Amino acid sequence: MLESPPKNGYSPKDVPEWTGLKAIGLGCLTPRGFAPSQLKNVPDSAMARRFTLVDGDLLMSRANTRELVGLVGRFTSIGVDCIYPDLMMRLRPRAEHCLPEYLEIVLRSAPVRRAVQAGARGTSESMVKISASLVEDLRISLPSLPEQRGIVAAHEAFERRIRALERELAKLATLRRGIVDERAAGPDARLGDLLTESPRNGYSAREVQEWTGMLVLGLGCLTNDGFVPRQLKRIPKSSLAERFRLADGDLLMSRANTRELVGLAARFRDVGQPCSYPDLMMRLRPDEGRCLTAYLELVLGSSRVRRDVQAGARGTSESMVKISAGTVESLRIPLPTIAEQQKAVDAVASVDRRSATVRVLLGKLRVTQRAVVEDLLSGRTRVNRT
Repeated sequence: MLESPPKNGYSPKDVPEWTGLKAIGLGCLTPRGFAPSQLKNVPDSAMARRFTLVDGDLLMSRANTRELVGLVGRFTSIGVDCIYPDLMMRLRPRAEHCLPEYLEIVLRSAPVRRAVQAGARGTSESMVKISASLVEDLRISLPSLPEQRGIVAAHEAFERRIRALERELAKLATLRRGIVDERAAGPDARLGDLLTESPRNGYSAREVQEWTGMLVLGLGCLTNDGFVPRQLKRIPKSSLAERFRLADGDLLMSRANTRELVGLAARFRDVGQPCSYPDLMMRLRPDEGRCLTAYLELVLGSSRVRRDVQAGARGTSESMVKISAGTVESLRIPLPTIAEQQKAVDAVASVDRRSATVRVLLGKLRVTQRAVVEDLLSGRTRVNRT
């Protein structure tokens, strides 16, 4: 159903100056489709122009991790001429047989994603590739063009509702940042003077397969959205591991990560099993009489403090920088009264509850969207064309 075999892109060396031509990055293809990101200036040439994209072109990643390889998205014009890289391929379906919008939906469906991932090859799971022939051999359902339009319309109806909820989440995130940053503008104090002890690094024991009664957190547990229980690993139970056992509400900070993520702080939430924290995190214990733990968590995420943390991080590579206990202790923390701290905590908690409600609705809507579209693609449900 393609006009021609899938066509790989072109990856010239990027340049710092504006040339009138940009190359999109692999990160532009996401599980939700095309997102304009990782754009680079590249030399303008006749060769490069052979790979110029037009609005609506369907792209597929041909190399990535196994989880992400084969992601598809339709290019949306960003107002400047763009080319696509060698790690992507362009697919152009025959207009009389298949709509590009429909093909994108099919290629993102669970059965096709499984087939693509199973057919990917590579010596490492961090970089596998798919061939043009694998893509051409994929078996996909092909209803009539009117039915394809109906499926696209159903999918787009869900997408509009999803985007509306995402916009609401973005507004709530902006409101939350505003509350936190407003509280970060008053008189301040040295963080080290607010702690009952120096920041304490964790302990990284070797991972084991069997259940031992003790888990250790992964660095990914600390996110911009707070504590997320993931990347938990089993470790041997020992008196040393017990010394780093966490209690519900303990405040943790990452001490090593990318510059963007280093210094993220979040309060640990009980996961129902004993947990310790790793060497790449530190635990902070404020004097509750002067600084509430919940308030400190908020203010450590403020724009002002985040800038100070990132400026104080050191490393030979931006992909791994570290902050010291001394850097953390020297941070200047806005310190209103306990009553004002509690007001800030309560205001943010109210926004967080609203955000959680929207996220639940968003999750349910996405599940319903997948189920409805999969039923339409499989023919279990017919398109209503009335």
